[in-house]
Amino acid sequence: MPDTVVKPKTRTKTKVERPRLHKVILVNDDYTPREFVVTILKGEFRMTDDQAYKVMLTAHQRGVCVVAVFTWDVAETKATRATDAGRAKGYPLLFTTEPEE
Repeated sequence: MPDTVVKPKTRTKTKVERPRLHKVILVNDDYTPREFVVTILKGEFRMTDDQAYKVMLTAHQRGVCVVAVFTWDVAETKATRATDAGRAKGYPLLFTTEPEE
């Protein structure tokens, strides 16, 4: 009589982690005009006039301000595009990113 080997069925659950989020941060400088910063915030980050003005003013008063939170690739792209727009006009406008806790 042949021996029959039965393998137990095992289930493996794959745990999918959400991508880590990153903050886009506006760094204040004393040279970039406020109106230009507001224009960049409205264009790149799709903010209203009021939202953009509040973010710009917060960065002006505190030195930095979180603009938005995205996945890493989106945050890096938006920060780079916004910074490059300032550089193209000769301003030291700076947007950085950092991981969200």
